[in-house]
Amino acid sequence: MKNKLTTEQASDYNNLEKMSTNELLTNMNSEDKTVPLAIEKAVPSIEKLVDVIYEKMNVGGRLFYIGAGTSGRLGVLDASECPPTYGVSDDWVIGLIAGGDFALRKAVENAEDDTDLAWKDLEKYNITEKDVLVGIAASGTTPYVIGGVKKAKEHNIVTGCVTCNQDSPLSLEVDYPIELVVGPEFVTGSTRMKAGTAQKLALNMISTTVMIKLGRVKGNKMVNMQLSNKKLVNRGVKMIVDELNIDEKLAKKLLIEHKSVKDTLDFYQATYVK
Repeated sequence: MKNKLTTEQASDYNNLEKMSTNELLTNMNSEDKTVPLAIEKAVPSIEKLVDVIYEKMNVGGRLFYIGAGTSGRLGVLDASECPPTYGVSDDWVIGLIAGGDFALRKAVENAEDDTDLAWKDLEKYNITEKDVLVGIAASGTTPYVIGGVKKAKEHNIVTGCVTCNQDSPLSLEVDYPIELVVGPEFVTGSTRMKAGTAQKLALNMISTTVMIKLGRVKGNKMVNMQLSNKKLVNRGVKMIVDELNIDEKLAKKLLIEHKSVKDTLDFYQATYVK
């Protein structure tokens, strides 16, 4: 009997161990090419979720991700990249994984099967109806995630999800489902592959679009990025030089004084531009 969950269906390839290195890589690459097409079909759903996240965050709300295993790690990754990239506080986009931070490196037995654990994790952050909760689960059946979004809905919190099966239990529980149906994996059931890639792309699109709409980007540049190393300082100097048409020495001096590209540009425009 064919599995109804496409993420669990048998691979379209067989006898993988008998393939050459080139055959393995070529076939994996062929499968990966289908992922952007699945994303394209889901753009209208992603748009709806992005708009509601923006509305909530624009008036002080936060974005929460919850997930287990690969899905949980991807949520934590996306959340952790927002502060350095866009200069936001680290409590504005929050990623939680079943089993806690230890589970980022090693599997925590049975953590994803606990339907009450996600809400306990969320309560530590005082989640309220001002916020948005996005559950991430390739299968769409993870108890940790489903339990979390169910409890959130009881508290009038807007919910969304990113999953890779159609009409999954998780999709049916949330307000704004995103379904990225990428089909069977190259290695049967290994959702760290196509499903994980699709989820990563969708999360990138969600957080990036929200941050742009919130004014954290100017033109096409990360003017609010944290200047945490020489490479980023040099990038910031170049942005200022290009934007203001001043020499590098002055641009670096102003950047060091004002500590961000945006604040430097604002200062210069207010002080020198008539």
